[in-house]
Amino acid sequence: MDTTAELGGQPRSDSAAVGRGGGDHIIVAATETFLAHRNLLFTVAYELLGSAADADDVLQETWLRWVGVDAVQVDEPRAYLVRITTRQALNRLRAMKRRREAYVGSWLPEPLLTTPDVACDVELAESVSMALMLVLETLTPTERAVFVLREAFGIGYDEIAAAVDKTPAAVHQIAHRARRHVEARRPRRSVTAGQAEAAVEAFRRALETRDLRSLLDVLAPDVVAISDGGGIKQATPRPIIGADKVARFIVGGLTKKDVALTVAATMVNGSPALALYVDGELDGVIAIRVEDTHVTGIYYVRNPQKLTHIESETPLTLR
Repeated sequence: MDTTAELGGQPRSDSAAVGRGGGDHIIVAATETFLAHRNLLFTVAYELLGSAADADDVLQETWLRWVGVDAVQVDEPRAYLVRITTRQALNRLRAMKRRREAYVGSWLPEPLLTTPDVACDVELAESVSMALMLVLETLTPTERAVFVLREAFGIGYDEIAAAVDKTPAAVHQIAHRARRHVEARRPRRSVTAGQAEAAVEAFRRALETRDLRSLLDVLAPDVVAISDGGGIKQATPRPIIGADKVARFIVGGLTKKDVALTVAATMVNGSPALALYVDGELDGVIAIRVEDTHVTGIYYVRNPQKLTHIESETPLTLR
């Protein structure tokens, strides 16, 4: 079945394009509509996949299907584009689930250098945070799509049902189950932006000075550190739990005395983070979760294939 027909649109014939003023005009109009919603579509795909590279591929697939649709038959282009993006992301997510079973070591979402407005939007910053995206990894692909579309983007149940090929009643049940699952696992203790920045800055100074005592002061007793090297760079095979173990791992591993270490403050996924440079080269990015003024989560991405969206800011939006 043609994908455009399945989604509710009609493939455009060459004669129809000519009758409305030519194919070039139609493609220009389709491009303008697509670009008007591109940041939203990327955010949808990224939250579903946890991978900017895969989200980019999904947007390319969405575009190819969108230009083949008769726009005259589409009442709400935004909803239609979100539907296409969701379906393409779900197809990719199911394939990625199988690939991740063979992933070397721990898997972390691909970090994004985000614009300042993302940090100012509390709802958006939480929805793309490393901590929440790791929780989303524990959902099934359909549960994740339903949760993200409903909780992050506020999309109606009927629209979600069309996107995931379920009945609205089934979507209600899936949403309830996914929400209960996420709420049981997501961080509950909030901090102000200033408290988060202060904790990250204290962590940064402790890293640069290799001060074990200072690290222990800023780490929560039950802090968890996860590192992702993708089999390309060295990383711990499993999470490290506990302030003492994490601090000693950092001092003994991340801050070796025979290398020149530079730790720069940055903004990743809408939250304060750190970029680590070893001998002048980017070694990785540390996303940090702060609760009650202490660091409770350290997510160290070293896999170079996941650091391609750190050099320039990625605009995100829920609207």
